[in-house]
Amino acid sequence: MTTASSPHNSQCTADLGAQYITCTPHYAKKHQTFYDELLAHGILKPLTAPIEGMMIKEGDCNFVAPQGISSIIKHYLKESGAEVYFRQCVTQINLRNDKWEVFRETGSPEQFDLVVLTMPVPQILQLQGDIVNLISECQRQQLESVSYSSRYALGLFYEAGTKIDVPWAGQYITSNPCIRFVSIDNKKRNIESSEIGPSLVIHTTVPFGVTYLEHSIEDVQELIFQQLENILPGLPQPVATKCLKWRHSQVTNAAANCPGQMTLRLKPLLMCGGDGFTQSNFDGCITSALSVLEALKNHL
Repeated sequence: MTTASSPHNSQCTADLGAQYITCTPHYAKKHQTFYDELLAHGILKPLTAPIEGMMIKEGDCNFVAPQGISSIIKHYLKESGAEVYFRQCVTQINLRNDKWEVFRETGSPEQFDLVVLTMPVPQILQLQGDIVNLISECQRQQLESVSYSSRYALGLFYEAGTKIDVPWAGQYITSNPCIRFVSIDNKKRNIESSEIGPSLVIHTTVPFGVTYLEHSIEDVQELIFQQLENILPGLPQPVATKCLKWRHSQVTNAAANCPGQMTLRLKPLLMCGGDGFTQSNFDGCITSALSVLEALKNHL
């Protein structure tokens, strides 16, 4: 749920990850309070712009986030009152005097009463320290079975007044080896304005993402541009670009028999959650969050 902004105009933004939220009738009922809250705050609005090639199932509702998909996360963090520290890369977790000692790439380690890990599962398995021996053989097998697709996303930012003349706001591409989805992002979110330039988002296919996973971002960006010329010939020059590698894009195989979370240790509490234990969509995230909360409440 990443929204990037143009270095020339912070109001010119592009969703580089999740594009829109699809809610099935089952989850519309089950997670109604979440959807009602986000709609009431104007954080979600119904998707009304045309997306060509979109799979539409009866009863499904699609929503966009007018301020960018990351506004959903920002809303929940603000509501929680939590202090958030970004760019802290955790490297190891040790058990010390009935607390967790958490090490990071820079800065001194800190101690915590409980730890919840929600990064992609392969990154949990890369952590060093006592956590390595705390994961049981059975749990390790479950965690190792989690797999993800990989892809690249490219955001193109344009000057105000630039016209991108296509009849759609988004389009799924089936005939290109590199590009799977293109979106005129401001049009998709219904926020076209004469003062703010348009933004374009391109998602690659998974096979392309896997093939070029270890290539440089510059090389990959160049390949995407070459293929984009076949799909949208004669595009104007963007004033800025942002290319992102999603090494862990969407969960293709979730942890089996883990309803939303996995408890690695009870005292002190160490848990894993996230879409690796459910499914890669908004409802999967809510499902995991609720089961993490349930386990936390039982513990406290």
